[in-house]
Amino acid sequence: MSLNERQNQILNWVQQEDALLVEEMVARFNVSSQTIRKDINQLAERHLVRRTHGGIAPVSSTENLPFDHRQFLNSDAKSLIASQVAEMIPDGASVFLGIGTTVEYVAKALVSHKNLQVFTNNLTVAGIFGHYPQIRVRVLAGKLRHRHHDLVGEETLSGLKQYYFDYGVLGCGGMDEEQGILDFDPEEAAVSRVLVEQSRHSLLVADQHKWGRKAMARVQTFSKIDYLFTDSLTEAQIHLLTTQGVKIQLCS
Repeated sequence: MSLNERQNQILNWVQQEDALLVEEMVARFNVSSQTIRKDINQLAERHLVRRTHGGIAPVSSTENLPFDHRQFLNSDAKSLIASQVAEMIPDGASVFLGIGTTVEYVAKALVSHKNLQVFTNNLTVAGIFGHYPQIRVRVLAGKLRHRHHDLVGEETLSGLKQYYFDYGVLGCGGMDEEQGILDFDPEEAAVSRVLVEQSRHSLLVADQHKWGRKAMARVQTFSKIDYLFTDSLTEAQIHLLTTQGVKIQLCS
């Protein structure tokens, strides 16, 4: 079951903060405290937030939200991002599709392409292409992360280093003005780091809510990627990225 629009906004908001009070949410959304508490109960029951005295707090910066919940977050923005990425990638290209639900939206947008060579460590991505024989798919070996439906570890990194891709598409757990691209798991971050190195064109796909989101594992500086596909940026963020050589694709 997907979240409603207000619950999506609450979840994105709390990921930018250390804590939120019920009173703050009541004022922002102009609803009753009973309505907000019902939202909190539903979010907490699905392990998307932690209850605190008088409000909520984000989940730990060492752990991402479960896959089954992340796939419903900001779905409109992810669809727009995926559509523009698919327009950039031509038929016949070699593409690595990495970890993350936004990357999975990209996979869905690529199914009508012809003669793609897709490499991935994302089992959901592999499954998306299962009914499209015109697309060749190779899944890298590795250690299964059951909760996230993907493969990581030394075997994955070793396999990744054997190839050089036309396009590498990666998601992230967070973006920070000083630290750059972040993720929650060091093994996940390591895969994304090598992916950037092994791709002629590296494409970061991330909606605006990834800015300021707390995550402990550093992937790369922004200067190492070629493109950022996102739905919105502030003027300060645009300046930060362009001065580091990132080409920006605003998808709206």
